[in-house]
Amino acid sequence: QVQLVESGGGLVQAGGSLRLSCAASGRTFSSLTMGWFRQAPGKEREFVARIWSGDSTYYSDSVKGRFTISRDNAKNTVDLQMNSLKPEDTAVYYCAASSRFFATRNQYEYDSWGQGTQVTVSS
Repeated sequence: QVQLVESGGGLVQAGGSLRLSCAASGRTFSSLTMGWFRQAPGKEREFVARIWSGDSTYYSDSVKGRFTISRDNAKNTVDLQMNSLKPEDTAVYYCAASSRFFATRNQYEYDSWGQGTQVTVSS
């Protein structure tokens, strides 16, 4: 099991930027697939981005070109840089870890979850 702690959420105006960070402990971080998901009020949790151990990345269509996921295996962290934020990006953002080398966008492939951090984008 991996312990995950997110930070960096907050309130930002539309068009602004935020950087989320997730610190991991408890397992060999470099071998994990790391992902970011989000859940808006009244909606189901949805995939945002994932990064494999070899740094291959994949994004949902709604954030592609605006968000960037990255990892630092020396620090056991994964970040989500969010640019050109829109009101529809408002949600609780969750960091997740999968023991699968090639985990996909399926949330059920992720074994460990952080507590979430709120991101609010005002119009």
